[in-house]
Amino acid sequence: MTTPARPRVSIVGASGYGGGEVLRLLLDHPAVEVAQITSRSKLGVNAASVHPNLRGRTRLQFTDPAALEPCDVLFLCLPHGEASKSIETYTALAPRIIDLSADFRLRDAALYREWYGEDHPAPAWLDRFVYGLPEFHRERLRGARLASGVGCNATAVNLALYPLAREGLIRRVVCDVKAGSSEAGNAHTPSSHHPERAGAVRSYAPTGHRHQAETVQELMNPSGAFEMDLSVTSVEMVRGVLCTAHVSPARGLTDKDLWSLFRSAYGAEPFVRLVKDRAGLYRYPEPKILAGTNYADVGFERDERTGRVVVISAIDNLMKGAAGSAVQCMNLMLGLEETLGLTFPGLHPI
Repeated sequence: MTTPARPRVSIVGASGYGGGEVLRLLLDHPAVEVAQITSRSKLGVNAASVHPNLRGRTRLQFTDPAALEPCDVLFLCLPHGEASKSIETYTALAPRIIDLSADFRLRDAALYREWYGEDHPAPAWLDRFVYGLPEFHRERLRGARLASGVGCNATAVNLALYPLAREGLIRRVVCDVKAGSSEAGNAHTPSSHHPERAGAVRSYAPTGHRHQAETVQELMNPSGAFEMDLSVTSVEMVRGVLCTAHVSPARGLTDKDLWSLFRSAYGAEPFVRLVKDRAGLYRYPEPKILAGTNYADVGFERDERTGRVVVISAIDNLMKGAAGSAVQCMNLMLGLEETLGLTFPGLHPI
């Protein structure tokens, strides 16, 4: 499959938070052209009216998904369950698909049923998609036709635990994830209503969060299973995920061991930064300084008394946990430089 000189890219469901972030990134991408953006609820509306951060940057208007024209790459930014119902229609329109929803993240239909409580609408398509975390599947993504999105909470957990999990060094782990409000999307619900959300620290998934299925899939094979508990808490933060993983290692680890493991895993990664400052306010990963970027910050601390290892990771849920990873996947799929359109700093918090 040849790549056009300037691929045409369209976004289905571009009026939501994830779709808006994909659009923001693609408008500044030097190697692609945004062809169409769709939204059933915003037909004929200018993109900048829905995403005011794009004022002066585009004249695109939202069109009906039924009027979608063939393109080179199609981003699907739809609610859970929608992409899988029409996947054959979408694949007929574009040779490359990147789906940001949870529809094609899991390769095993039985695992999907276990965690989502229903049969998958298109099980024959599951193993055709590459899980869209480049740090795990870079080579498979090069030239791939179909890539899934990633769960934002799952990404924070996966990147925190990967250096230990791949060496079989986790016996048991308890992951405490704190998540910002944009994780719930832009549709209003009682739990996202501002008077209910403001000032709250609300444990909304003490057990059974669906993103844990992605950690089971990505971390426990082929290195072997380990015990994992995952809890997710909503905090008064708009963007960001912070994972604090309390690891009981399979054997004793020194600080030197940990540095070796994490540098080996991430030393060459363009978007994973090891953070362990000796002084200053931001000694450990902090979501606030990652807002709007595709970076993931990972740090660790060893409890000298017990041997417990605490791994801390932070991402922007809308970027590394969604749109940023998706554009990174697109670059690999098109044979472009992986970091293209994604290398810019975040805003320093003041």
